[in-house]
Amino acid sequence: NAHCAHKKLIGHKQYSVADIIERIAMAWRSHGATNNELVQNLFNNGLMKSPRVLEAMKKVDRANYLPSGARQDAYQDRPQSIGFGATISAPHMHANALENLLPFLKPGARVLDVGSGSGYMVACFHHLVKGPAPGSSPPAIGFVLGIEHIPELARQSIDNLKKDGLGPSLENSEINVFNEDGRDPDPRHGGAWDVIHVGAAAPTVGEDDQAIYQIDKHEDGSITQHKLYGVRYVPLTSQETQLNSIDL
Repeated sequence: NAHCAHKKLIGHKQYSVADIIERIAMAWRSHGATNNELVQNLFNNGLMKSPRVLEAMKKVDRANYLPSGARQDAYQDRPQSIGFGATISAPHMHANALENLLPFLKPGARVLDVGSGSGYMVACFHHLVKGPAPGSSPPAIGFVLGIEHIPELARQSIDNLKKDGLGPSLENSEINVFNEDGRDPDPRHGGAWDVIHVGAAAPTVGEDDQAIYQIDKHEDGSITQHKLYGVRYVPLTSQETQLNSIDL
């Protein structure tokens, strides 16, 4: 069977003053006192559209994916540091990525998350693809693989997933997280992927300014690329370069 693959490639571009004011205002209105309130506010403010994304994000408590010292701000709609030169994106960015990938995030789908960081998106993907694919024989069980090149973050993400109630899914191999360089993943992971999410800025796609691109591989083998919007993400780089860029 043919598979479709999506990539999200993240970065930065210049915004007008009006754009910046609108984004700040929307983020402020989306803050919550609880995870459910945060996610519901994102939905109410039009930053997500699908009830499936709404329910998936409500099941993933953002506080479980932040360092202990940052959990008091877990339900603010803004990016936060998770250490080692990495960040967890603002919740509205997660919602937008999930919305764009949603047509391919079906029960039974296979998802690869490159630069999986805290494990937050791994958890969201899991809730959207878990369960057998309807009509598949043998049943295709949803699977999410996270690849993170900082060993401490890879270990922490597994602990985060367990705190969020996903220990059984790790034990059943519905979720896996590996400490690897996402630019050159182990070929033994193999197989085709229905969705590939790259949560870092790749130097070989797009222009000088960073932006999220949606890259579709179609059943006939052709590939189309569509620029969605500008962002700012950490670069897709080596572990050494990332760690040398910060003061640990």
